[in-house]
Amino acid sequence: MSEQKIPVAIIGSGNIGTDLMIKVMRKSKHLCMGAMVGIDPNSDGLARAARLDVPVTAEGVDGLTRLPNFKDIRIAFDATSAGAHARHNAVLQQHGIQVIDLTPAAIGPYVVPVVNLDGHLDSPNINMVTCGGQATIPMVKAVSRVATVHYAEIIASIASKSAGPGTRANIDEFTETTSRAIQEVGGAKKGKAIIILNPAEPPLMMRDTVYCLADLNADEDAIRASVKEMAEAVAAYVPGYRLKQEVQFDRFPADKPLNVPGVGRLPGLKVSIFLEVEGAAHYLPSYAGNLDIMTSAALAAADRFASLKLAHAATI
Repeated sequence: MSEQKIPVAIIGSGNIGTDLMIKVMRKSKHLCMGAMVGIDPNSDGLARAARLDVPVTAEGVDGLTRLPNFKDIRIAFDATSAGAHARHNAVLQQHGIQVIDLTPAAIGPYVVPVVNLDGHLDSPNINMVTCGGQATIPMVKAVSRVATVHYAEIIASIASKSAGPGTRANIDEFTETTSRAIQEVGGAKKGKAIIILNPAEPPLMMRDTVYCLADLNADEDAIRASVKEMAEAVAAYVPGYRLKQEVQFDRFPADKPLNVPGVGRLPGLKVSIFLEVEGAAHYLPSYAGNLDIMTSAALAAADRFASLKLAHAATI
């Protein structure tokens, strides 16, 4: 292990894994590439990794354990599938490797770095929710930390071209996982998530809309300030993350309540937040902000784990 950087493995040599590899090599403060792992020997990700002198294997997690430098790897990202992740996690946990899960498996707790990473630094496996979750849950939390949120609904609109076979095969998992995380991480009493695959040409950037129904007497200025602060915090590790316009407010008094899906008619303050996420275009196109925010969030979490491991090693 390097004195300054911790080697990491990326399992999954597709678009997300390859983008993550480039982010590790270009942006990470505390990480270096230890291995790129795939199952297709002809994948572009493995070929690119090999050209960059990263150790590679096309034999999956078993091949990873046979690499000469496997003993140095302390953190692994899984960018494969929920079905495969269970076995990957079991193997990696046997070797005490910190796992960062970018699949819908959710073996570990949901984590959005700017919201709750500090509460899960002892978790051997963390789950990065979904792209829509990473983009919108910080906004739900921004509202819920200054006002009670009875209901939150998010709509994530992404370019159809940025939705690969994994995303398309897991639409139900996306909505279910994101809805749960809106409640568990975002702090809403009830959450709902919708994803839209936009076929427009040229492809459109990721856009997200967040609706929250807060108490009728909630402080608009406090909500506005909290949202701005949270947006700046997310942009610290996702530079293309931004508010598209000022936060919008609509009041629904008791005699004119809002009809909330699955909840009923409720009075309250409706908070509308509009976001855009532009990708960094390290490997993926700039319109693929939905993928970029996942890899950026995973990198931010891994850097935090690595900084703690390095600090601990320095005291031994």
